[in-house]
Amino acid sequence: MSLDQSFVGRTYPPTAPYQVGREKIREFASAIGATDPAHHDPEAARALGHPDVVAPPTFPVVLTMAASRQLIEDPALGIDYSRVVHGDQRFAYTRPVVAGDELICVNTVEDITSRGGHEFLTTRTDVTTTAGEPVVAVWSKLVVRGEA
Repeated sequence: MSLDQSFVGRTYPPTAPYQVGREKIREFASAIGATDPAHHDPEAARALGHPDVVAPPTFPVVLTMAASRQLIEDPALGIDYSRVVHGDQRFAYTRPVVAGDELICVNTVEDITSRGGHEFLTTRTDVTTTAGEPVVAVWSKLVVRGEA
């Protein structure tokens, strides 16, 4: 089944708020080997001008992966998740994610293309605070492998 091209430009409703916890940041930082004290120690983060521990740059993947369910579970878009591989990810920050943030995600389908029998879905997820303050934009490219 091909991806529905009419979805390009479609924006999904905001996700439920995600409360960024200090321990979640520490766990994520430890899991990826991020040893900067600002990821683990509130005092070190405050010394750098942050209100609490700072998440590593790839931390928003925790939120955006969950938010991508909106697309994956939308039968009209036509994603066969058993055929999906991750193609690309990039982040454009307005400010760092810190413990205490309450964040929401809004997914937009930016592009759908076909090449070599595979389909490529590019999404943009805008991550903001519940008050509407921009935090980070995250682009993801999913490759839906063609049938062999």
